[in-house]
Amino acid sequence: MTSAITESEVEEVALEILSNLGYSTLHGPDITPDGRTPERNAYSDVILVERLRDAIDRFNPDIPIVAREEAIKKVLRIESPDLITNNHNFHKMIVEGVDIEYRRDDDSIAWGKVWLLDFENPEKNEFLAVNQFTVIENNNNRRPDIVLFINGLPLIVIELKNPADENATIRTAFNQFETYKSQIPSLFHYNEILVVSDGTEARAGTITSGREWFMPWKTIDGVETAPSAVPQLEVLFRGMLGKKVLLDLIRHFVVFEDVEQGISKKLAAYHQYHAVNKAVEATAAASSPEGDRRCGVIWHTQGSGKSLTMAFYTGKLVLSMDNPTVVLLTDRNDLDDQLFGVFSRCHELLRQNRGAICEIFSKLPLAVLSSQRYRNFFLKRKATDSPCFPKGEISQSSLMRRTGASTISSMVSQSIRETPCPMLHSSVLPELR
Repeated sequence: MTSAITESEVEEVALEILSNLGYSTLHGPDITPDGRTPERNAYSDVILVERLRDAIDRFNPDIPIVAREEAIKKVLRIESPDLITNNHNFHKMIVEGVDIEYRRDDDSIAWGKVWLLDFENPEKNEFLAVNQFTVIENNNNRRPDIVLFINGLPLIVIELKNPADENATIRTAFNQFETYKSQIPSLFHYNEILVVSDGTEARAGTITSGREWFMPWKTIDGVETAPSAVPQLEVLFRGMLGKKVLLDLIRHFVVFEDVEQGISKKLAAYHQYHAVNKAVEATAAASSPEGDRRCGVIWHTQGSGKSLTMAFYTGKLVLSMDNPTVVLLTDRNDLDDQLFGVFSRCHELLRQNRGAICEIFSKLPLAVLSSQRYRNFFLKRKATDSPCFPKGEISQSSLMRRTGASTISSMVSQSIRETPCPMLHSSVLPELR
């Protein structure tokens, strides 16, 4: 009779997959203050400071040493008693760089940024998986199963449960995270993604995700859905935690939204991640001199996050196409309000402040409008021989249409097809009618 797999064996499998993905692995007790090769001065230390310092020195050689040290102090400094506020501030440091001020040789003041990660060159970062990482804070002693460090920063925390124990489930792993956040919050000030698994099922979320919003990752290559025979743990690790995908997720697919309850941190689902990247590639091809202006269609099921997908797409397009003009079309007035809400809450992702987003959306029909209003706008411009977009901006513009479960009239469709800029459809319909 085959013995049941244990939690430690699940951990070994997880570490083996991570090793195959290019992560170095260490046993947590070895790097404790009293371990064989200590890398922490105290059990309350959650950042591997020397590894962070080495990365900062590599990425920022033109920044004076004193300024680099000041950047490290900023990373280590906890500004707020609120976990999500600290997490939000740190995420901005990761994505935007750490703002620093220093004095030049001529005694003048200079401002610059210190980068903690190299997003453009994933292999230049150091990826480390540490198991049994004990943290002691306020007399609370907790030991997450696996912590993934990038350049010494604890960005991913993984909690595993024994698949042979009927009481050890995804739910209990989620509850374990709730305990960790309460008792050892310092570790989660720096967290980007949480992963829970019982060896078979696996889910990922953020520090504000409710249990129902911890989602599976269903593809390894972004092309095919993984066979059901492949454990979800393996699919999620290989599909999501590879160096290139993970850095891309952190940079472009994490958003903080201001909601009534406070700040909500959201992570793109697998279908949003791959759809957006393919859409950005298609937009670049469609807007090239040889392009046909047709970016394609992103098909969604109802309630699967079309508006957020459009925000992720716009945020990445802003960087990849040198700040393009993006026009959003809807087929219902209520979708105007919905898109306004999503885009204004995602203003950091779009590299805009909230006031700028509000101003853009107030200038209809320049940013977001119903399809019929776009038809009227298009005909008026055509009758007066006026361009739909400022001269010279057509190649740097993208028209994006978001529809519900309705069709679009042939007259409006003609207007859209005659628009001289790339067009992307985000729809619950399989095609533009």
